[in-house]
Amino acid sequence: MEKRSLGTSEVKITPILMGTWQAGKRMWVGIEDADSIKTIRAAYEAGITTIDTAEVYGEGHSEQIVAEALSDVRDRVEYATKVFANHLKYEQVIEACDRSLSNLKTDYIDLYQIHWPSGAFNSEIVPIEETMKALNLLKEQGKIRAIGVSNFSGVQLAEAASYGRIDSLQPPYSLFWRQVEQDALPYCIENNISILAYSPLAQGLLTGRFALGHKFDPTDNRAKNKLFQGENFERAQQALEKLRPIALLHDCTLAQLALAWLIAQPQTNAIAGGRYPEQARDNALAAQIKLSTAELAEIDAIGRIVTDHLDDNQIMWD
Repeated sequence: MEKRSLGTSEVKITPILMGTWQAGKRMWVGIEDADSIKTIRAAYEAGITTIDTAEVYGEGHSEQIVAEALSDVRDRVEYATKVFANHLKYEQVIEACDRSLSNLKTDYIDLYQIHWPSGAFNSEIVPIEETMKALNLLKEQGKIRAIGVSNFSGVQLAEAASYGRIDSLQPPYSLFWRQVEQDALPYCIENNISILAYSPLAQGLLTGRFALGHKFDPTDNRAKNKLFQGENFERAQQALEKLRPIALLHDCTLAQLALAWLIAQPQTNAIAGGRYPEQARDNALAAQIKLSTAELAEIDAIGRIVTDHLDDNQIMWD
């Protein structure tokens, strides 16, 4: 898989990244460590060398699973992890980074990201200048190679960038969830900031596996996803039916088509998770799909069957 530059940094990433929220187990049902390790390893063997995790995914458990899967090939992979909103004071950032380094069994993190803006989840308000001061120090020390932010608005991104170089933004972004296009994407294009799209398959909705009437376990985070509810869910089914012939033409799955469309967007890369090795291998194949300008426009229009009816709230869950 041909790598791309991460912003203006020296870090190179694959356009499809392996997402490991599920490896942390918390807020997911039926996840086994052995499966997570095999899946992460399968992603690497299929050409996905950039792995995204976070300290909050199972309180470090996901990071530990990543290390277990890939420590022997550390020099051939890129680790992206995140500091949570409750650890954004100067000393807390330093301590959180050290914990992540320990969990990942490494002496450097390729991309270190602020997971949510200060104040999210009722966290204490910390000036972004203070957080960035700590991140800049970590970068000077060589503990991290690049700085990113996640779930930031365009305004918040620009403010953070005024205190140091930001090389990536991680927003929810898929064919069915596109608020970032109107908000932060123009700023990212202008300032050469990479987009790392999470939930690129709208938490599985774009796979086509979930029919009308599907009920999630109440403890599954998707139970509160707006796209799986009411008219949004019905419109998604209409859009999926229109996407099927295009996927058939390319001999690919709906999920692969959605990923291929997404990584063809300006500055955009996709973080795709998976419970099992075959899912990781399938995700990797999406990088090989070449869509014509006409097909990209057609897929864009189909996606708007869903997105034209959504509000501007960037949070995907009720």
